[in-house]
Amino acid sequence: MSDGYHFQSTLFEIEPGEDEEINPGRFGRQAAVWLKQKLEQKGYQVEDIINEDWGRCLMCQRTPFSLWVGVGNVEADSSETGKMVWHCFVVAELGKLLKAAESGLKKIVRAQAKALGDTALFPKN
Repeated sequence: MSDGYHFQSTLFEIEPGEDEEINPGRFGRQAAVWLKQKLEQKGYQVEDIINEDWGRCLMCQRTPFSLWVGVGNVEADSSETGKMVWHCFVVAELGKLLKAAESGLKKIVRAQAKALGDTALFPKN
């Protein structure tokens, strides 16, 4: 699994005071707005941009699992050239879906064990 994309771009500027909304040195409002538009053009119904302590979150789906894209900068002054390094990454939070899969897996494992345990052809340990 990839840790996302790291890139530099002159397309996004740091807006005055934007890091006051989250944490000092954390930027990416323009990058988040741009990426939100691009995702919506591809058919995703992206919620309003969510401010996080590390940057911005673009929530693309909540059920049956959460699917979102994180957008932010790596460091306030993150390269020798003085250009901002941006980071975008995708997260799938399986939550209840994973719990349901685990429950289903346990159930079928128990059924399999019972079936094998009830069969005289297989010695019990």
